[in-house]
Amino acid sequence: MRYLLNPHTDPYFNMAFDEYCLENAIANEPFFYLWQNKPAVIIGANQQIHTEVDMAYLKAHDIVLARRVTGGGAVYHDWGNLNYTIVGNAKEMESDYPEYAHLMQQALCTLGVPATLSGRNDILVNGRKVSGFAKRVAKNRIMVHGTLMYDVDVDVLSKVLTPPTIKLETKGIASVRSRVGNLKELLPTITNIAALKEELQRILSNNYADKEIGINEPMIAAIRQLADEKFANWQWIHGHSPQATLSQTARLACGNVGIHLFVNKGKIAECKFEGDFLGNLPIDTLEQSLIGVAYEYDAIAQQLAKHNIATYLDGVTEEELLKLII
Repeated sequence: MRYLLNPHTDPYFNMAFDEYCLENAIANEPFFYLWQNKPAVIIGANQQIHTEVDMAYLKAHDIVLARRVTGGGAVYHDWGNLNYTIVGNAKEMESDYPEYAHLMQQALCTLGVPATLSGRNDILVNGRKVSGFAKRVAKNRIMVHGTLMYDVDVDVLSKVLTPPTIKLETKGIASVRSRVGNLKELLPTITNIAALKEELQRILSNNYADKEIGINEPMIAAIRQLADEKFANWQWIHGHSPQATLSQTARLACGNVGIHLFVNKGKIAECKFEGDFLGNLPIDTLEQSLIGVAYEYDAIAQQLAKHNIATYLDGVTEEELLKLII
């Protein structure tokens, strides 16, 4: 199979790279490319961010949040993860999809890894998930892309993909949590992820008998523009989230405080506090000020900073209220 080279590690650029390769006739035959992202969480096209990701952890550890164009669940990428994309003909989608999905599983078997396909979109080794993949069809072409866990920091993965225990009801598609594992321990002769990439590149290209497809500067410029205008855009990442209703209660210095939020297109559309709390000023002023604010940490923090929170909720700080809201 012929291949492209994509050395970029910016998640927004790489999401755009995938979409560009799917929607433009780069080749008349199937092709693949292997790529990496710097630390990032990539959520599926139909997912609600706050049911999938611990946003406070993500922010504190400088992990990028991106949304892809395919379905499926949220995934964590770091320097120990290798991604793959295969693009081909989708005229017979039901036969092509399993064929493309098998290619990476078969490549791993060639390396001596007892990999098997499982369920809708997983590759398992000894009962543990080492790869998840997803698909999309456009203009008679199909794209299958997925992860390969070589030496991923599983501790970070478990933290960033475990959202706080809030009651958040949403129409979004939840991730299916699986036991995961790394390939490193199964590949003793492959000493780093660059070597794994080289081996897979060789296998999938038939020992490089199938030649590289070049990417020119106009294509790179178009991909950068798509990354800037769509994939790095707040509206795509946050505004694309499904509607959600949040309910949360805590015992604070002022008494019991409950909050009910309706979030639509990434912004707070309704806000209501309730409880036996004490305060000097009516709480509805604070409620109204939060309507229209993006449901994310920085935006809410900036809005709360405009108020003296203790005048509405005796003895409560901005930080304590933030923890209740998000």
